[in-house]
Amino acid sequence: MRLKIALLQLLPNGTLEGQLSKGMDACIKARDMGADIALFPEMWSDGYALPQDRQELDELSVDLDGDFVQNFRKLAADLQMAIGITILERHDPKPLNTLILFDRKGEKRLHYAKVHTCDFDKERILSSGEDFYVVDLDIGRDKIKVGGHDLF
Repeated sequence: MRLKIALLQLLPNGTLEGQLSKGMDACIKARDMGADIALFPEMWSDGYALPQDRQELDELSVDLDGDFVQNFRKLAADLQMAIGITILERHDPKPLNTLILFDRKGEKRLHYAKVHTCDFDKERILSSGEDFYVVDLDIGRDKIKVGGHDLF
């Protein structure tokens, strides 16, 4: 089996709307080039901008059922391509560094919050995930196992 993964090496542009537009365009281009899966850089929704002020951090975080994430869910189904979108996820007590993997039908297959092995530097302002996961991902021609401990 031959699997094509688009590692979207994109530079952030500073706004959630800009990240959405640039990300969707990159997914379309990746699909046009034959990709089965498109994977975004870590915390694509905010370009890994992590202000130390809690209010600013909360304002940058996004909801799983919000437009940003749901637009990528719909795009995965429209393109018939798996998409791994990365976000600063709204969460209590602190936001999470999250990857959501949608399959080619737009179904959520994986919701992974980065597990931190330290609590200094930027990670101290985020909540940590609690586990590592492996799931089956239908890519059309076959099913593959994805996940593990090194998703980012």
